Amino acid sequence: MSYLIPIRTAIILFPLIALLFTIPFILHQYHKYGSIHKFRVCIIYSFILYMMVIYFLVILPLPKMEEVVYQEGMIRLIPFTFIFDFLRESSLVISEPSTYLLALKEPCFYTVLFNILMTVPFGMYLRYYFKCSLKKTIFYSFLLSLFFELTQLTGLYYIYPYPYRFFDVDDLLMNTLGGIIGYFFMGLFKKFLPSREEIDSISIEKGKEVSGLRRITLFFLDIFLFFLFFFFIASFFKIKYIGLFLFFIYYIFIPTILDGKTIGGQFLNVRLLFSNHSFVRSIIRILFLFAYYFAFPYFLLCLLGITRGILNIIIYPTIFLFILFFYPLHIFLLLKKKRLFYDKILGVSYLSTIQ
Repeated sequence: MSYLIPIRTAIILFPLIALLFTIPFILHQYHKYGSIHKFRVCIIYSFILYMMVIYFLVILPLPKMEEVVYQEGMIRLIPFTFIFDFLRESSLVISEPSTYLLALKEPCFYTVLFNILMTVPFGMYLRYYFKCSLKKTIFYSFLLSLFFELTQLTGLYYIYPYPYRFFDVDDLLMNTLGGIIGYFFMGLFKKFLPSREEIDSISIEKGKEVSGLRRITLFFLDIFLFFLFFFFIASFFKIKYIGLFLFFIYYIFIPTILDGKTIGGQFLNVRLLFSNHSFVRSIIRILFLFAYYFAFPYFLLCLLGITRGILNIIIYPTIFLFILFFYPLHIFLLLKKKRLFYDKILGVSYLSTIQ
């Protein structure tokens, strides 16, 4: 039952951690590969869930503060004492085979076995996806175990006045052994899975086309970077209409220098390609996008504040439904790799510059 509490806690918290990780993950994948490989997503997110599970297995369940008191022998530095503990505490009698199975079910045995099994997946991940050698797998497995043991030794980073679990050098050895077993265990299955090189190659090949999600990411990344740019500059220079000036710099001047790429496009390896008259069309496009995505919704919201009486019965629901469904429809069309109407009119296409 004590093992179920950490596992359940990890599963409950995983969506929140995954959400915080998703945006950096998407940006990194589009920057490096130009696309997001589904199998890579499964590997990375399963690895995050696994790391959360074993971390919570180490620290949970948390005792009450008043229950944690100083105890002698909380640090065990003599290796292989678990063998003597097993012989002393278990019901094993070497001369009686009938006691063998019973001894394997006792805590003095399955606790050691658990410490080994806990890091077997870690060794598998290190060899398969992170391309670690045996030496690196041993080193990283040892560091992971040391981190866990120090977490316990410090009383969860000094939140507790004393350690509430033992620091045991045997745990270091068993966790490291688990990583080694995982390394060799993955060697049996690696041939049935796509290699890291194959995943990278497929990702780069797919990245030569600009997907809908990549365009959406570019759109919001540019908005985020522009506002950072705006607030940074505006905090130093109090100039009238500075927002319009910076908007021109970010969306027109910089793309002109960077061959059709904004700063966000430079990072995501995406540039805009116009059929002709690119400079004029880029100005028209940016002004239209500003009006379409910012000025027009703002006007609608202002309209809600000035309408009175019977008009509200018609205007309020209409504006609400428009904002609720119309703009999200654009995201749906982009995910379906459809060009939006203004890009069709202006002859705009997205070109991937991923190598």
